[in-house]
Amino acid sequence: MLNKVILIGRLVRDPELRYTPNGKAVANFTLAVDRGFKDKETGESQADFIRIVTWDKQAELCANNLAKGRLVAVEGSIRTGSYEKDGQKVYTTDIQATRVVFLDWGDKGVGGGGNNNASTTSDPFTPQNLEDDDIPF
Repeated sequence: MLNKVILIGRLVRDPELRYTPNGKAVANFTLAVDRGFKDKETGESQADFIRIVTWDKQAELCANNLAKGRLVAVEGSIRTGSYEKDGQKVYTTDIQATRVVFLDWGDKGVGGGGNNNASTTSDPFTPQNLEDDDIPF
């Protein structure tokens, strides 16, 4: 069986970082993913808003380097769950990120994060911590 998701979108708000009681970092953010077509009546682009969950070092990297408006690629899997609220069962669907790649350039707080084109995994084929002077073009 296969449960794999790859998304590209922009952060709706800054990531929220918290720690579990045993000290494990977890960050949540919502990604706006364009549906690729416009509403016939209004002419506005349509998007889905998808909740992303990251853990450990990746969670800290996302919280410290991403901000509202940043373009990222997320690879992970769909996780579903449920909980009770006011006597009603609420169902949840999240993406458990295994990899987050920062796709745009900029400064955190101006639609971008400080760690420009960094992947939050140790993939040796993905450029890490590049500066403008390091790019040959």
